[in-house]
Amino acid sequence: MAYWFLKSEPTAYGFESLQQDGRAVWDGIRNAQALIHIRAMKRGDQALFYHTGAEKAVVGTVRINSAPYADPGAGDPKLAVVDVVPDRALGRPVTLAELKSDPAFQTLGLVRHSRLSVGPVTAEQWKRILRLAGGS
Repeated sequence: MAYWFLKSEPTAYGFESLQQDGRAVWDGIRNAQALIHIRAMKRGDQALFYHTGAEKAVVGTVRINSAPYADPGAGDPKLAVVDVVPDRALGRPVTLAELKSDPAFQTLGLVRHSRLSVGPVTAEQWKRILRLAGGS
């Protein structure tokens, strides 16, 4: 299993919306590097749900619920999507400021490449973020 982060503006589609919907197609990805990450995902992988904009915090976790497939709404076979389902809200949000101040996250894409909307998370980083959020 691999770990990832997915970023979204909460006013466009937040974690609460995903919880209400129960499932979503993670689409709209156009960045070449982010698409490489989408194509590397496998069903069963897990991802951190990060709210961009004013909040700037990891707020929940999701499961990747499909293999990558061509974005059905894009009309471009180069664009890929995955289905995601909510896992759980974090006990408390873990802010970008916290991540930036912790040396354990120097290589995390959320810290190093602030404009990247999808990227990998190491197992150690995953566990540490969950601990910071008050869980395990």
